[in-house]
Amino acid sequence: MTTRRVVRLVSGLLRLVALVAAVLVLLGLAAAGVLRWKFAGTPASWAKTTGNDALWMGHAWVDGRRTAADVDALAVRLRGTGIRDVYVHSGPLAYDGTLRPDKYPNARNFLKWWRERLPEVRVSAWLGQKVGADDDPRLDLADPAARERIVTGARALIDLGFDGIHYDFEPVPDGSTAFLNVLRETRQAIGTKPLTTATQQIEPFPGLRHPARLAIGHDKYWSPDYFRQVAGLTDQVAIMTYDSGTPLQSLYGGFVVRQAEIALDLVPEEKTLLIGAPAYHDHGVSWGDAAESVTAAADGTRLALTEHGPRTRIGLALYIDFAATEEDWSEYRTAWVDPR
Repeated sequence: MTTRRVVRLVSGLLRLVALVAAVLVLLGLAAAGVLRWKFAGTPASWAKTTGNDALWMGHAWVDGRRTAADVDALAVRLRGTGIRDVYVHSGPLAYDGTLRPDKYPNARNFLKWWRERLPEVRVSAWLGQKVGADDDPRLDLADPAARERIVTGARALIDLGFDGIHYDFEPVPDGSTAFLNVLRETRQAIGTKPLTTATQQIEPFPGLRHPARLAIGHDKYWSPDYFRQVAGLTDQVAIMTYDSGTPLQSLYGGFVVRQAEIALDLVPEEKTLLIGAPAYHDHGVSWGDAAESVTAAADGTRLALTEHGPRTRIGLALYIDFAATEEDWSEYRTAWVDPR
């Protein structure tokens, strides 16, 4: 190959790369414009808590670090809010799916204290683990023996006195039949007890899932169809709308609107849709804490609900109790429970 031909080839490749980069920039700007537009407007006065909110709670409640006095304090905070469910971290599962009882030695005491103080708030055992078959160590949900151990652990927690089971496996690939099987097998084991799950974000714009997967190495988004399947097998789905990667609060608010409006059309009316609200402050990127807030999540959910129309089973799910500040709790109350 002559030098001239090499130069032409390199020049052509550089032009192609520049063209692709320009297209990606334009698409990114267009997406940002849509999200900013979604976050405009005024929510309806009726668009607020329906009394179906939830709270993720850390492991200290079942391992002995928390006491009855801590439950007293939390009960005072939760009364008068819309919190209907709490998800108490009771694992994690081992990489073979086993849940050892020594992971939750104080669970029985915790449940007794809770029922004495907050009998109207349901308590689900939150179980999860890193998943995948290609990395070590990870839990392989496609392994029937691992799934059997997961379900056995879940059943043991129901027998102990938990009201339901809440799963959070990450990252679950879009279209994973293994995860659907976990849900089906758990339902068979726990009967009519509440079965809930945290979910990955829904693909906000068609075609975005694949480039996002290439960029981070796994599925960040689920397709609408897969999200619908998961919702159909559970009583509640809680979308982890935080860690969105958006750099501005207006864009994060628009992202929440987009997630909520898609989900409202996918989750049946008789099931509960929960929108994750970031009550934590260690996003890992400099702009994350400034862009994401409980207020923005509440405002985005209210705007989506206003556009959709009233719905009885929708709420915010606050993540997470041990990282939530007084400001986070204040935002939850003023932006969602009793917005002005």
